[in-house]
Amino acid sequence: MPAKNDIINEWYLIKNIDTIDSPALVIYHDRVVKNISTVISMIDDINRLRPHVKTHKSIEITRLLAAAGIHKFKCATIAEAEMLGMANAKDVLLAYQPGGPKLKRFIALIKKFPGTSFSCLIDNDQSANDIASAAVENHLTIKVYLDLNVGMNRTGITPGKAFELYKQCFKRNGLALMGLHAYDGHIHAEDHEERKTQSDKAFGEVSTLQQNLVAEGLPEPVIVAGGSPTFPIHARRQKIECSPGTFIFWDHGYKKFKEQHFFPAALVITRVISLPSENTLCLDLGHKSIAAENNVSNRVYFLNAPGLKLISQSEEHAVVEVPANHVFKIGDVLYGLPVHICPTVALYQSVFVVKHNLASAEWQITARDRKIII
Repeated sequence: MPAKNDIINEWYLIKNIDTIDSPALVIYHDRVVKNISTVISMIDDINRLRPHVKTHKSIEITRLLAAAGIHKFKCATIAEAEMLGMANAKDVLLAYQPGGPKLKRFIALIKKFPGTSFSCLIDNDQSANDIASAAVENHLTIKVYLDLNVGMNRTGITPGKAFELYKQCFKRNGLALMGLHAYDGHIHAEDHEERKTQSDKAFGEVSTLQQNLVAEGLPEPVIVAGGSPTFPIHARRQKIECSPGTFIFWDHGYKKFKEQHFFPAALVITRVISLPSENTLCLDLGHKSIAAENNVSNRVYFLNAPGLKLISQSEEHAVVEVPANHVFKIGDVLYGLPVHICPTVALYQSVFVVKHNLASAEWQITARDRKIII
């Protein structure tokens, strides 16, 4: 472990850490504000920003974004959409295709928050019919975007097959077709130029579809494109709405994107709870407290103990490997930077807010639940 005087001036140290039980999620307010400023500086028009809220799921951070002039948002769950309605967001795209009970909840959401303009995705005729019928039945017109599969192979219709569906949906009562949605989450090469080449190729089909629709006499479709890895690439295109999400907190997994100068702004606090052997420590950092979808050795990076290696993890415990001559003791605090922050945030009901190296507030992660009210 580094000597105390080596880490005393590090940005992440919390002076009143003894007031925080572990494991805990903490966010650094000033760094969040800087990240918001940075994302705005990376695009020519703030109205082209439609950040995804899946990372923070928080009313308070939504309000920080709105205070900075960002009024369009994207989300993936009804609860996230409801959280945005509660925060008085002006424009919310549910980047999901609602059906069955989810469609009923979406309609209830539209009715509950009339001051927020909600939209959703469609990628097939049946879903389009279901959403249109439900809209007419409820005396609504629902805004929709045609979801395109540009290589993610998760949802969406390929751009080459989308032309007819778009035209059909444009004519349907109950639907207001706004444009095209193209998420390219499969593009995450470390090299920026390689990422750009892949993104340009995928986006080319989207651009062609847009041009063909305009040539058909339809209004120019709005295009919502990309996530965090391709944000700087789409930000240089004209008119495209961009949807980065991870920028708000950043994480250890995205440090490879060197051209994006965001600050890590969310950490997980853990403590040494046992010394099982001369070269292992046990921490209170189970996989209930940090995203565990990666290999066990690639889940967390300890800022004040970078040499520690996570070797096993269970629900409430983590075992890390240390040199035999280590000086760690029971109760030592470790500051962990998650490799993947988004699912880590979803594991916590609340987050401690750090200002000037003091934990001074606690915010609820409102949309971590699948259901708030609706």
